[in-house]
Amino acid sequence: MTNDLPKVYEPDKIESIANQLWLDTHGFDAEPPSDPASNETPYTIVIPPPNVTGALHMGHALDNTLQDILIRYRRMQGCNTLWLPGTDHAGIATQSVVEKQVLETEGKTRQELGRDELLKRIWNWKDQYGNQILDQLKRLGASCDWRRTRFTLDDVCAKAVRQTFVKLYRDGLIYRGKRLVNWDPVSQTALADDEVEHKEVKGHFWHIRYPLADGSGYVTVATTRPETMLGDTAVAVNPKDDRANEYLGKMVKLPLTDRQIPIVADDYVKRGEGSGFLKVTPAHDPNDYEIGLRHNLEMVNILHPDATVNENGGKYTGLDRYAARKAVVADLEALGLLEKVEEHTHQVGHSYRSHAAIEPYLSDQWFVKVRPLAEPAIKAVESGKIKFHPDRYGNSYLDWLRGIRDWCISRQLWWGHRIPIWYCQDCGESTTGLEDPTECEHCQSSNIEQDPDVLDTWFSSALWPHSTLGWPEDTNELNFYYPTSTLVTARDIITLWVSRMVMMGLYNMKDIPFSDVFIHGTILDGNGVRMSKSKGNGIDPIGIIESYGADAMRFSIAQMTTESQDMRLPVTKDENGRNISEKFDIGRNFCNKLWNASRFALTNLQNMEAGDFSAQMLQMEDRWILSRLHQTIAQTTAELDEFKFSEPVSGLYRFFWNDLCDWYLEIIKPRIRDDSQRAVAQRVLAYVLDATLRLFHPFIPFITEGIYQQLNEICPERELPTVAELPASKTLIRADWPHANSELIDNQVENQMVLIQSAIRLIRDVRTRYQVAPRKPLNVAIKTSSEHAALLLEHQKMIIHLAGLEALEATPDCVKPADAAVSLADEMEIYVKGVIDNDAEQERLLKQQEQINGFLKQTQAKLNNDNFISRAKSEVVQRERDRLIQLQEQLATVEKNLAALSKSN
Repeated sequence: MTNDLPKVYEPDKIESIANQLWLDTHGFDAEPPSDPASNETPYTIVIPPPNVTGALHMGHALDNTLQDILIRYRRMQGCNTLWLPGTDHAGIATQSVVEKQVLETEGKTRQELGRDELLKRIWNWKDQYGNQILDQLKRLGASCDWRRTRFTLDDVCAKAVRQTFVKLYRDGLIYRGKRLVNWDPVSQTALADDEVEHKEVKGHFWHIRYPLADGSGYVTVATTRPETMLGDTAVAVNPKDDRANEYLGKMVKLPLTDRQIPIVADDYVKRGEGSGFLKVTPAHDPNDYEIGLRHNLEMVNILHPDATVNENGGKYTGLDRYAARKAVVADLEALGLLEKVEEHTHQVGHSYRSHAAIEPYLSDQWFVKVRPLAEPAIKAVESGKIKFHPDRYGNSYLDWLRGIRDWCISRQLWWGHRIPIWYCQDCGESTTGLEDPTECEHCQSSNIEQDPDVLDTWFSSALWPHSTLGWPEDTNELNFYYPTSTLVTARDIITLWVSRMVMMGLYNMKDIPFSDVFIHGTILDGNGVRMSKSKGNGIDPIGIIESYGADAMRFSIAQMTTESQDMRLPVTKDENGRNISEKFDIGRNFCNKLWNASRFALTNLQNMEAGDFSAQMLQMEDRWILSRLHQTIAQTTAELDEFKFSEPVSGLYRFFWNDLCDWYLEIIKPRIRDDSQRAVAQRVLAYVLDATLRLFHPFIPFITEGIYQQLNEICPERELPTVAELPASKTLIRADWPHANSELIDNQVENQMVLIQSAIRLIRDVRTRYQVAPRKPLNVAIKTSSEHAALLLEHQKMIIHLAGLEALEATPDCVKPADAAVSLADEMEIYVKGVIDNDAEQERLLKQQEQINGFLKQTQAKLNNDNFISRAKSEVVQRERDRLIQLQEQLATVEKNLAALSKSN
């Protein structure tokens, strides 16, 4: 650092300098105390690990910026903070992207390549993108303890996964069974319920006649998937249906097959809905599966894993499911068995990764019995041990767990934690253990084979808060940092991840994994569409950093983060063709303002002397800025404690831009130039700048650290003895968070300053309205109460300086001069002398009044016209209503000025 801030703020240089300083001073590192009796307070966040499928996107920038704000805030408060970084192997997602991008270029399938070779390629992919993700997080300013970086497939996490699986298995909470699962025919793996996204699809209801075997007629069933009729094993009717006795026990001929199936009675069938008869396909519908269990029906699977029809489909064998649908419908129509077809819009489940329509599919899978795990997780939120912010998301969590089904944890993939089960080829039993077995634990045969499937990605992710701290080992980190403090995440993984972390934390650790869950909104483009790479509307956060700077991006993100409202970022192109957004302009503009104002302040702090100081030396403006500062400290601290982000950064913005820059810096300029008054103004300015940098640091860490280092160089001793303490620190990242001092909050001084500011603003408004040259001194008289007049005259030097006056008078009996412009406030009439010609001004205002009245008449006529209201677009109608309000406000202003003129005449 030089002795002066560079004239131009260059984010990339400041980011590089600050980051190197933090690394050199181990600013991010965390260590548990060596003394178990230590009274240190831990504050821990484990990062929601980004998937190693590819580079970070704006959703990651949002999520990690908010986490870093909390970590830096708590670190400055003196907590022993650990932000533990890492990445997720993301089984199905990563294997799919590697198969698509790598294997397709080689012209091979995964089966042709083989398990070991495919895994080599995926590990290479992980190394490339895993490292890129960590580098991107560092560019964002993430102050993680990078020494502790974890990966969900590393040895530490693998040990925790193995321990948990074996424990669950031996506790009877893991079982294998042939069950109906959500099947992704593209990835060819089972999915858990919460990995299925439901989308509205336009389809049809096909009404099909099933002939009775005795030739006495037919029953009609309706379906949205006619190809599944090839797997029907019954027709169901409600037992209370008036026709039940007539049809129960009869058989129907299943069209297009040579099979006959029974008619059974089941309460699931809704009376009076449709024909009253339901085709039952136990192997391809979850509700039919339950009916099949109740009636001991055969379960006929008609599909291969890739959703082509298998040998049970007769002549349709080999056809894709949609091709088979068309063929089945055509054949039914040819046989006269298609009664009618209705258009039908319905919800269809799709894979959250491949986006293919899922198939209910009967297969052997491993499951976790969730109910015993869910009950304690429900109580943890109901009791308030875990709090959601905003609290409405606690209901989403509870609703999911109260209706949860067993969790399918096996995936037909190769990338992931391989299921630690070995099947004996001799006795047929299964063996598991913390170490790989060499023989069957039941018959001691060595002829055993491991299950080829892997565990669901979310199984290892569910252990993340305690596995990353070393569990199942009894580590110092686990004992001190667990339970962690806060989880910051998006609403779409409350069920997928949050609920499972709570269940597994309580199961393994007998304690909750975190006490607070903050749910933030989603990044959308300008049209309200969720950003994604596939849609081409995504913004690369690194591109934003290179265009605007990391602090500008962080500032803008924080300001947009309100109570879980989604954030719109209108997308445009920069000169390099990259997607950017004008929303980041506000962050860039503020960082430039902070830099320039700090540069001005630092210039005026050169050669500051640490002489005698006492509260009696403070001027009114000093007491005011200290009061405003400590009000801001109290507000910012309270809001961050409540997981608010937009409110504190906006409040800091207003304090710095309005109070400090627009007012205090301008007020003290004459004092800074006066040797006899400079010392106190410098001391207060240095203290306020220091505290302001500390308050801003969690939001914009790079620029504040850069300025703070320069402040240390110029004036290392900047406390206000007996008034305010702010211990110095070598680095801002480790500096103390300011404490609000109630003794410095002076409401009386703030109210007095409001009156003075109001007078100055009103004078400035007159100067602008009448286009008086900025440097021309004005002569002003103010009519107000005796108390207010005394205050204004006491501080007339400040008013004369800031308003550019030649003279100021203030009395209760002040009379408006004929040539004075008038500006009115609640408790003041301000007369700016010699700026208007009354007759000319009155003529101008009357013309303006006539013009506004004409516009008002036109607008009111439109809004009173029923045809306009009913036919015009809603936004057009709203625009006219807004215009009406604006015109009414303009008219009120003109009439007020006319009244003032009449009064003076």
